[in-house]
Amino acid sequence: MIKKSFIGLVKPRIDYTVLTDLDPALIDVSKPSQVKLLLESPLEKVNGELKKGDLLKTGQLVSMAKDVFATSPVTGTVSGISGWAGDFGRSYTAITLDVAKDEEFDEQFSGTAKEISLESAIRYLSAVPGSPPLKNFKHPDVDIHTIIVNAMDEDISVTTNQYVVQSRLKALKSGIAAVGKFTGINSIVLVAPERLAAVASAAGIEVKVVGSQYPSAQPKMIIKNLFGQVVPAGKKPENLGYCFMSAEAVASIGNAISTGKIPTDKILTLIKKDGSTTLVSVKIGTPVAEVFKACDIEVNEKDRVVFGGPLTGSAIYSEDHPILPDTNAILVQDKDNIPLVSNYPCVNCGECIRICPARIQVNMLVRLLEAGHYEEAATSYDLHSCIECGLCSFVCVARIPIFQYIRLAKYELDRIKLAEAEYV
Repeated sequence: MIKKSFIGLVKPRIDYTVLTDLDPALIDVSKPSQVKLLLESPLEKVNGELKKGDLLKTGQLVSMAKDVFATSPVTGTVSGISGWAGDFGRSYTAITLDVAKDEEFDEQFSGTAKEISLESAIRYLSAVPGSPPLKNFKHPDVDIHTIIVNAMDEDISVTTNQYVVQSRLKALKSGIAAVGKFTGINSIVLVAPERLAAVASAAGIEVKVVGSQYPSAQPKMIIKNLFGQVVPAGKKPENLGYCFMSAEAVASIGNAISTGKIPTDKILTLIKKDGSTTLVSVKIGTPVAEVFKACDIEVNEKDRVVFGGPLTGSAIYSEDHPILPDTNAILVQDKDNIPLVSNYPCVNCGECIRICPARIQVNMLVRLLEAGHYEEAATSYDLHSCIECGLCSFVCVARIPIFQYIRLAKYELDRIKLAEAEYV
């Protein structure tokens, strides 16, 4: 819900979507004939142990590069191994599987499930639905002291994690216990909207209520508003000792530990062309076209498909794009209703400054970003203080794609930093 001031001097308020239905419908997408796994490693850096024609069982661990793991969501035969281009220079290795008629489960994980170590959890559970960032607990530069389980989704119109808390509380509770055990961390807090606070308290840990106004569920805002600390510019919550996990990720871990089988079904919110939403259950690796087919959505030429919510999502270029472990939402926009962007210069209306939760002087920042002066933008106008909520683009009168400029600038600066490090 969007609320604007009558006189226009107060920043507009955007509220998160709250899942009010106690038993919402969940569309179960049938098993596809083909799935695609994306390994976070470019094709030229993977080994040749897996090859075309190999059979993978459901739940079987797949690793073709050092410290890069995925789990086969189906039983099937490898029909192709190729490169896959992501956004902002990301390169993946895509493993295509032709799904077998009869399913066979891999038993390797079941032997370690009950007494799982952190090392085993990283190997087997990093790619479960929700994509828990388990590698943070072994990162040499961070010292995690608190785990924050987020029952809110970070974008508006998305209710995936609210649904998990509401419908899979038992798995969430066992997941919290398991995570605490194999990480050795006792401080675990669950943050939830006020409506779910009573339900979430049954998880057996401390519950903190997150506000309904966007972007209060963003990790850096949670650290500030609920824990009284400000994440410094250019740093992440992990640098202060906080590790965020989605409710779905923790519930997936609980499900895996209790059943001895790695879960492969992803819950996501589908936002249709008319703005209505529905919850979907789908195998990881399923082409997004299969989701549209199951939900009677027709995607025409020049329509836009976005992975994520309306404020922070990223457009994809093909309906063959697979559902990933961290795909919380899919947004479909009709070609006639896609918000326009322009190269029109900033008009200094001040809307972006009023709405920015980080209090950045966005109108000056965007001038430097448009001109490609990224280092000056970082040093003079707090580029790295941006929490990437997307509100500036949403309210921009001139329709400048500020959010995209910011993401591009951070990406380019990271590239420069890595290039410089190679010559030191």
